[in-house]
Amino acid sequence: MTLRAGFVGLGAMGLGMARNLHKQGLLSAVWNRTAEKATALAQETGCKAVGKLADLAPLCDVIVTCVSADADVLAVIDELLPVIEPDTIVIDCSTVSADTARTAAHRLHKAGAQFLDAPVSGGTEGARDGTLAVMVGGDEKAFERAQPVLQAMGKAVTHFGASGSGQAAKATNQIMCAGVIQAVAEAMAFAKSEDLPLDRLIDTLGKGAGSSWYFVNRAPNILRDSYPAGFRVKLHEKDLKICREMAARHGVQLPLIEMTLVHYRRLIEQGHGDEDISTLFRLKDAMFAAARDSSTPRHKP
Repeated sequence: MTLRAGFVGLGAMGLGMARNLHKQGLLSAVWNRTAEKATALAQETGCKAVGKLADLAPLCDVIVTCVSADADVLAVIDELLPVIEPDTIVIDCSTVSADTARTAAHRLHKAGAQFLDAPVSGGTEGARDGTLAVMVGGDEKAFERAQPVLQAMGKAVTHFGASGSGQAAKATNQIMCAGVIQAVAEAMAFAKSEDLPLDRLIDTLGKGAGSSWYFVNRAPNILRDSYPAGFRVKLHEKDLKICREMAARHGVQLPLIEMTLVHYRRLIEQGHGDEDISTLFRLKDAMFAAARDSSTPRHKP
């Protein structure tokens, strides 16, 4: 029997993911806080746009959520609880804390439903193309039953263990991303200061040992001096604060997290919080500009 999937949260990532569920014949119904987005997708795909979140539950065997923060995830769960059918699987693709995932799983378990924390990585391109990396925690039988839905959204779908382990894997990813973002921003600012042709540099280094998905897909933003939101600074700041809290439970403070949070706070204060994380280049470039200004001889009139 084909699973009926509902989708909650049609933002930059969720819209592409929901479309891929439709392509596989799985999308039954959608809900979004801004109703116009749900209505537009329903008109495009033929699925049902529900006016109330609670109306989604009877139409679905699996409900996928992709929202912004821990409080949003728990609010969605609490609204579904009174009406959710037994054995329904809720797959949360948001990035939240492992504790929030375990709380959601506990609440749904009491209602006879299942919860999989399944945060994703791969940017808006991966969401659009169905090539996301999906990191899953939760009951293994639920994971197996949800395979058609998970495989429709991602190309690397991995079960890491009990509830919360998917979010722990995503936190690991977000720390790695912070390192890559810092390295690319500094390297490109250095290259600019050396008057290198950045277009040729990006093409060449994109094929070298120091390349990464992020470099290939986001370094061109630096060349264009335009940072459209693929992954917003504000959202990565939120994620790194989760990573900080998780590390603190082990009595550890990670320097990379702390440095990146300081830089993100500066960018947000400068009005760049809704830009893509590649906007970190602005701060690195400013360092070289300040150094040039301080070394420029000043002639007295």
